[in-house]
Amino acid sequence: MNKKKRGQMPYIPNQNKYQMSNKSVPPPKSSSLLDVMVDGREFESLLHHSYDGLNSLTELRRCIDELYSCRKNYTICYVTNVVKPRKTSISIDDGDDLPFREMVKSVPVEVNEIDLVLVTPGGYASQVAKFVNALRPRFDKVNFILLNVAMSAGTIFCMSGDEIVMSDQSYFGPIDPQVRNKDNQFVPIQSILTLINDIKDRGEKKISKGEKPDWSDLELLRNMDPKEVGNAINASLYSIELVEQYLYKYKFKNWINHSNGTSVSDQEKQDTAKKIAEHLCDNSKWKIHGHAIDRNAAWEVCKLKITHPESIPDLNRTMRRMWAVFYWIFENTSITKVFISKNYSIFKQDPQQKTNGQ
Repeated sequence: MNKKKRGQMPYIPNQNKYQMSNKSVPPPKSSSLLDVMVDGREFESLLHHSYDGLNSLTELRRCIDELYSCRKNYTICYVTNVVKPRKTSISIDDGDDLPFREMVKSVPVEVNEIDLVLVTPGGYASQVAKFVNALRPRFDKVNFILLNVAMSAGTIFCMSGDEIVMSDQSYFGPIDPQVRNKDNQFVPIQSILTLINDIKDRGEKKISKGEKPDWSDLELLRNMDPKEVGNAINASLYSIELVEQYLYKYKFKNWINHSNGTSVSDQEKQDTAKKIAEHLCDNSKWKIHGHAIDRNAAWEVCKLKITHPESIPDLNRTMRRMWAVFYWIFENTSITKVFISKNYSIFKQDPQQKTNGQ
């Protein structure tokens, strides 16, 4: 089994993989990460201690309590191990559907606004649509707090929020989908379409001069699978459609006035949502699928309003502390995904990656 039962504690080893400068003096012991954490050196300060009786569930729920103190919203977390390479998938996939839905259903019925802490490298847009369908009919407001990365399908996900909170260590990315090629390797779909358009442009220029298209371009076209091209087009359209729909329906629902005070029309909301969605899916602009879009680019390039945690007392510090705890856990255990709230917890683990004592 690669899942921990709800409420069961994952094992945390008592050794430190990092070398400290003074090896002759044993590091002091602690039973808590948060108690020894130093502001501004959140992760590094954890490495100067060994841990005895450390309970990761308790530590993470303390982080959730700290977040509540800043935001006053019920918090749920979907956080995956983007820190350490694993043999099992850390992508958003169908296996996440049940624990995510259970976590959402565990939220008290009187709660109508939540904060969702999100860290993910991406995954399947179709599963993101299921996540959104579980959240949006249930809550009036859904806000996303990005501790680190929310790439690809994760970007699609956070576009369904009323508010997106990003620190200076938070990123999202392009939404151009990826598919497996003939060699079973993932390739960005938009790169295929960009290549086809480039070949088309070069061919048309050659023909207009009375010349034949380049032989290498013709060979590339012959080796392309029409089904793969069709999937590329459909998957790109699907990603654009989701982001366009989510921005218009949720992110822009309270966008009433422009910065100059003039009213925002419904058509302007639709047009802006479409423009942002197409921009995020345009491989020719971002060049690579893994391009990291920080909060400044989110506003300057994508024109997306982002909440900076520095504007809310203690929120930036709280986000740093929470990410340092997750980071330490991911470094030192076989955990791949965490679904956690105040009254729900599932820790998925890599079955091929055993830690001492397991």
